[in-house]
Amino acid sequence: MKYRNVTPRLLTAVSVGALALSLAALIALCVAQSIPVADTLVYRVEGAAVANGADLYGFTVTEWPLPATSPPFAAILFVPTTWLPVPALKVVFVAGNAILLALLVRLSCRFAGLPARTPLVISAIAAGLWLEPVFQTLLVGQLNLALVCLVLWDLSRDEEAIGKGFALGVAAGVKPTAAVFIVHLLITGRVRAGLTALASFTGTVLLGALVLPHASAEFWTRRIFGTGRADHAWTVGNQSLQGLFARVLHTSEPGAAWALAVALTAVAGLWTARRATAEWGVLVTATTALLVSPVSPSHHWVWCLPLLAVLIAEGRTRTAAAVAAVLVVRTLRLVPHRDSLDLQLPWWQQPLASPYPLLGLALLAFASWRTEPALTLPGPRCEYPRTDDLSTSPEVPAGRPEVDCRP
Repeated sequence: MKYRNVTPRLLTAVSVGALALSLAALIALCVAQSIPVADTLVYRVEGAAVANGADLYGFTVTEWPLPATSPPFAAILFVPTTWLPVPALKVVFVAGNAILLALLVRLSCRFAGLPARTPLVISAIAAGLWLEPVFQTLLVGQLNLALVCLVLWDLSRDEEAIGKGFALGVAAGVKPTAAVFIVHLLITGRVRAGLTALASFTGTVLLGALVLPHASAEFWTRRIFGTGRADHAWTVGNQSLQGLFARVLHTSEPGAAWALAVALTAVAGLWTARRATAEWGVLVTATTALLVSPVSPSHHWVWCLPLLAVLIAEGRTRTAAAVAAVLVVRTLRLVPHRDSLDLQLPWWQQPLASPYPLLGLALLAFASWRTEPALTLPGPRCEYPRTDDLSTSPEVPAGRPEVDCRP
């Protein structure tokens, strides 16, 4: 009996060692490169603007003159960031994102139906730190991991769970692109959860308007439609369809070509999400939002973790390995992208500059191809055997094949 647990213990020890090395390497890199965690600084100044009654959208910070882009509700949530000195706040954000990565790995396993064995989870965390979207989230101090955890946790709950949709609405109040999941709930017939999410989202907007009426009017009538950052939409940092089309067409204003592509992608994506199984419906909805958003920085693509979990759960390990390779290699950082070089890339460098939108389009095509139109809501999947010999046994009515239903 004492030898039975040797292998699991060894695997756990190895995975813990790999995680320790991964974290040590990350910390060393952050210290050596003096990682600025720039977006965390923006959040802090947004919180200070709320606390001091200053103009929320009337400033820029850091050496990259970054403006505030968050809705007023999110800025209210950032007030506690002013209570810590900047060095401590940076540590809190980096450590918090590392913990959120662990939570997202667990949620992704539950979402995909994978057994969350301790060695595998720890190893996934160690490897996940170096996926470009995750690494970039830690690098700039973003909130993406927290928002994906909120949405994924809420959507993975039982359909009859009390308050299902509330967390999703809060996530949309912090980052409005998450509101696409409210549409997803409604078009897939989960009206109660969809209306709960809509009410929750509306509550965040009203709270922002109550506390910051002027900033709310400015954000919801003007700021929400802009790209909002010093980075232009055509830079390699923008991994949405607008960025892809701008670079391919060598223009900062892709215009009608991009608008048509966005419209077709939005319709096709939501149509596919409505017909897909529960897991693929969520992944397709997330991918559609990332593609059609005017600006989708690479760190917004942290939905790659649930995607990898679903691919592995379906036994598509080679596909998962190929996707992981795309996420690790960071080809978008290797092409020339100083000044306006992003708009002068030759044709053969275009795929390297836009790996995520191309991956997203491939995912939508694959999901559409594999979609089973009979199911739109979560539930048992029933498969009918392909046979002309119809059962006439007492248990199965005549003219009906025997059914294999699996949860």
